[in-house]
Amino acid sequence: MKVSTLRATTPAPGAHSGGGMDRVIAPTGMSKRVKVAMAAGAVLIAAALFYLMAPGANSQTVAAERLTISTVHKGTFDDFIPLRARVTPLVSVYLDAIEGGRVEQVLVEDGTMVYNGQLLAVLSNAELQLSVLARQTEVAQQINSMRSQELALAQSRLQNERALIEADLAAQKARRQYDVQRPLAEKGFVAGRVFRDSRDEYEANRRRSEVLRRAQATDERLQSNQLAQLRQSASALNNSLGIARGSLDSLNLRAPVSGQLTAFSIQIGQSMTRGERLGQIDTEGIKLVAQVDEHYLGRVEDGQRATAEWGGKTYRLKVAKIYPQVRNGAFEVDFHLVGPAPAALQRGQTIQTKLTLSDPTQALLIPSGAFYNETGGNWVFVATPDGSAAVKREVRLGRRNADYVEVLEGLEPGERVITSPYTGFADKDRLDLE
Repeated sequence: MKVSTLRATTPAPGAHSGGGMDRVIAPTGMSKRVKVAMAAGAVLIAAALFYLMAPGANSQTVAAERLTISTVHKGTFDDFIPLRARVTPLVSVYLDAIEGGRVEQVLVEDGTMVYNGQLLAVLSNAELQLSVLARQTEVAQQINSMRSQELALAQSRLQNERALIEADLAAQKARRQYDVQRPLAEKGFVAGRVFRDSRDEYEANRRRSEVLRRAQATDERLQSNQLAQLRQSASALNNSLGIARGSLDSLNLRAPVSGQLTAFSIQIGQSMTRGERLGQIDTEGIKLVAQVDEHYLGRVEDGQRATAEWGGKTYRLKVAKIYPQVRNGAFEVDFHLVGPAPAALQRGQTIQTKLTLSDPTQALLIPSGAFYNETGGNWVFVATPDGSAAVKREVRLGRRNADYVEVLEGLEPGERVITSPYTGFADKDRLDLE
């Protein structure tokens, strides 16, 4: 293996090596460590700003133009409820088929004014007619049988009376003979045997008369009771016969009262079942019926005042009846007119009415809005003075009408409240308003 040795050589005189041109240059810009520190600081600042600016879990950003913001103010509160009332008859009498049958005749038309007892329609029911005839025959036979029994009892009473009369007569004759023979027998003019026979015959006739009288009294009591029962049975049978005839007569449909016939739309040849609704008769007079929100159930009372607007005029009303059964969140109230009813008012029309609950009072008010249905009047969103946000606040609200809600606690005049629906943010505590 051959090894080469390198040796240093000395530069020749006058030759330039370039070492004189080399010099140290100072570094410019930041060091890497500084750059890392600055980047970390920027990240921390951004995170802090994001934490401060980001919305919390109980807040939400909402566009202000989507909301209705109203001002709390003092004013007069009119405690009333606006209602839509329906005109209905004051009294309606329903027409039902007492017995089923086929419609043979229709004598009046729907909407006609009818009078009490007027024939409206005629039905036929062959099975009912045969049944009534059979029942009538059966009742007649039973009545005749009872009459025969009553006649037999009367004859028996007469026979008992005749037998008693004959017994009394025989006793009287025997006594007269006994009374005549007794003094003669004491003087010996009448044989003792003859006198004793007369005495025995008198005693026998007397006892027979007494027995017949007691028997007659017993028979009289029993026969009187039996006759009373027979008369009651006969009366019951006569009533039964009257009912049977009445059921047959019910095939002739008559008006039970006078009034206007409505909902009467039966046709000839139509088959009606027992109890089927045929129509109704509306008597004179009208009333107004309105549905009231269940929120007011405890505040509506009989006799409260109300008004109705019709044809540019105002008519007075009063609460006549309250139906406390709640259906679909409302209960029903009947109103009667105080004074004459409007002439052009027709049944079935609706009228704008106003039910007054109490006299007007001064109160702190906010405009009524859909927020009440979601909060129940227990809290509201109150806007901050600069209008940049709204904060949930507990309040106590009182009465309300179509325009305003009465504020009892929690708000001051001049504060602004969101009165539009709280849908989508009702569970939040704060709203940021854009």
